[in-house]
Amino acid sequence: MGDSLLFEDIFTIGGLDPDGKKFDKVSRLVAHSEQFDMDLLLDVNIDVYPIKHTDKFTLALASTLSLDGTPDDGTFDQSRSKSLADKYEYVMYGKVYKYADVARGGGGGSGTAKVEVYVSFGGLLMCLKGEPSNLSSLQLDQRIYLLMRKVG
Repeated sequence: MGDSLLFEDIFTIGGLDPDGKKFDKVSRLVAHSEQFDMDLLLDVNIDVYPIKHTDKFTLALASTLSLDGTPDDGTFDQSRSKSLADKYEYVMYGKVYKYADVARGGGGGSGTAKVEVYVSFGGLLMCLKGEPSNLSSLQLDQRIYLLMRKVG
């Protein structure tokens, strides 16, 4: 798959629409990852991809959908025989618009540094927060794909 996969982990949903339901066809999910201890806020078009509070899902971020890592321009090409999207159920394309360093307070010692990466997928937003080493492949103004697949 080349270096196209920038991040992947399994998330458990902890809540839906924490600030109330704002749009009929969009829900904001709050989730936490199993492997990398990441926190996620993500807007999902539930008309296209219904989700429930009890769902677990794999979330991947990739620089291209090409299986060999060849860069693309974000335009879906039906003539391709196989792509990374074939392994997932829900795909969005967006742009990293903010990369922020934040500190996590700790009792008695220095806090562990964290970063927050913000991505806009045509108005649907994502904030992924965690250790800088797990998000180091994401850069400001970078175009990326978000891919989701329910597990379990």
